[in-house]
Amino acid sequence: MVAILKETYHRLLTDVETTHHRYLFDSIHFNNRLTGIVGPRGVGKTTLMLQCMKEKLASAKNLFYVSADNLYFSSNTLLELVNHLYQTEGVDHFFIDEIHKYANWNQELKNIYDSYPKVKIVFSGSSSLDLIKGSYDLSRRAKLFRLEGLSFREYLHFTTGVLHPAISIEELMAETAELSATLSQIPRLKGRFNEYCARGYYPFVFEDEESFHEKLLNIVDKSIYEDIAKFYNLKTQNLLYFSKILNFFSSIPPGEVSINNIAKSLQIDHKTTEHYLHILSEVGLVRFIYPPDGGSRGLQKPAKIFIHNTTLLNALNLALGEPLSIGNIRELFFLQSVKNAQVPVFYSSIGDYTIGKHHFEIGGKNKTKKQIHDQANAYLVKDEILHASKGVIPLYLFGFLY
Repeated sequence: MVAILKETYHRLLTDVETTHHRYLFDSIHFNNRLTGIVGPRGVGKTTLMLQCMKEKLASAKNLFYVSADNLYFSSNTLLELVNHLYQTEGVDHFFIDEIHKYANWNQELKNIYDSYPKVKIVFSGSSSLDLIKGSYDLSRRAKLFRLEGLSFREYLHFTTGVLHPAISIEELMAETAELSATLSQIPRLKGRFNEYCARGYYPFVFEDEESFHEKLLNIVDKSIYEDIAKFYNLKTQNLLYFSKILNFFSSIPPGEVSINNIAKSLQIDHKTTEHYLHILSEVGLVRFIYPPDGGSRGLQKPAKIFIHNTTLLNALNLALGEPLSIGNIRELFFLQSVKNAQVPVFYSSIGDYTIGKHHFEIGGKNKTKKQIHDQANAYLVKDEILHASKGVIPLYLFGFLY
């Protein structure tokens, strides 16, 4: 059976595409004995792992890759596999994919970590909640890297073959005019931007566009009925509420959240509703935006809740037959671009959002400065424009932050 695992490993390594690299590729390293690549389902963790093995560790002879959901583990343990390959073949770099699908994964990882000091393990998991909150405190042993979906910059690389450098939020604010003058020359920029918002967040869109939405909705179902169900030990009747919450947020325009109203609509209590929302945030299906002040940030109630990304929002709206809110798409693109770049952003009473000392009002090309005209450090972020002007930033520029 181990021979079959080896054949699978070598086949996957041979076939992995190396033309395009995700934003984490250059910064990820394997210096630690325990390294985790975490993130929502469908964002390309397996491909990143295999690319790193093929290109960053090409000279190493002591590597092994296995997916934790392999049938092999129905009658064998991960610890037994590591022991066998370490003792017989000297393998000391193990790449374990989909670790959250393996029963008792956290205890076994700790046992391997403690028992084999020369072994390095790299694992991937579809959600950070399992990996960081495991009962064996792996968070202090592991170096975690979080992978998000494609940025607009990465999408352009996939579709045009041209790789534009990422820009920092400081560069964006200081060199807005220069950046827009350069990037506006990208062919079909407006069209590609609309395509990205509709379909471009998940890399598997390039595998088969016809089945893309079906695969994406399947990811949503697996996140709820496999990942959430397993970790929280919830019954099917409880899991139905998660789909209802997603449908609710996909069909309303952005606005301040009333958890009480959501609870009443679902006919469940306030505390349970809030708990379910946080679970959906952990698995990458919704995202929270908090106010900038008041109490411990970790304990604040979110001011706004969005579906996690524009592609997921589009897919859910299509499934429901609901019209898509362009205002929702614009705000969500701004937020996913900024938050995925690890830039702190908050809900604001001046404009829509605050980043540092800057305030941003999001809108279309006809949006005026009426709401922010007398505010210092306030900017309009406009969709449907290519060039910056005084106090006006094209929305697409934020897609180059990572």
